[in-house]
Amino acid sequence: MKLKEIYDVLNEISPFELQEKWDNSGLLVGSKDDEIENIYISIDLDEELVSNIKEKSLVITHHPLIFSGIKRVNYDTYSTKILRELIKKDISLISMHTNIDKTHLNKYVVEHILGFKIKNSLEFISYCDVNMNFDELIKIVSYKLGLKITKAVKCKDFIEKIAIVTGSAMSLLDEVDADCFLTGDIKYHDAMEAKARNISLIDIRHYESEKYFNVLLEGLLSEYLKKNKLKAIITASKNPFEFFIEGETVE
Repeated sequence: MKLKEIYDVLNEISPFELQEKWDNSGLLVGSKDDEIENIYISIDLDEELVSNIKEKSLVITHHPLIFSGIKRVNYDTYSTKILRELIKKDISLISMHTNIDKTHLNKYVVEHILGFKIKNSLEFISYCDVNMNFDELIKIVSYKLGLKITKAVKCKDFIEKIAIVTGSAMSLLDEVDADCFLTGDIKYHDAMEAKARNISLIDIRHYESEKYFNVLLEGLLSEYLKKNKLKAIITASKNPFEFFIEGETVE
């Protein structure tokens, strides 16, 4: 099968032209004329994962391997090490990042994983009416995302409306109109800014809130794969972070 066939299906599901200007979604490694024998889906790539991928395969990831121009290929950085192995094994790479965030991923996590009903969405941001105590909201979110440790900023005891963006989106704080904002990668000064604006925060982490890309995309491709007698292999890079309480690892 030609890679172009799969690329066109992905582009129909979530047009690559919807990606942000700073993003680098699309075909990153390979050619649309490449013959593909296997399809893998993963949120990211790491060296262990690539070592187990068969030759002449296509990998579809959420996060792009390359965001900006590479001036040197010395195989001493994350992206160039992976790039070397992909080329050696004739593995193609397509990434679906901010385009699928906008069209599918954020809504999928909000409704199918967290179980909230979306009232309205503005590009990346999904809004939900929850009407519950902040402590109860923390428990629900932590349980459904499997967070043993949850970082938060509490400004109000009762939360009427929440805003949710998977991944990392504190740069969108100016656009948030809610009692509580749920996103990942929240930094110290982000927390100070949100507190000054009386907006509570719950850090749903980057990997933990976006790891559902794999099962989401497999579902979106299911009819196409069945029709062409193909099977997508769901695989996942490992979260580079480990979490500790008083020196003890938290699984």
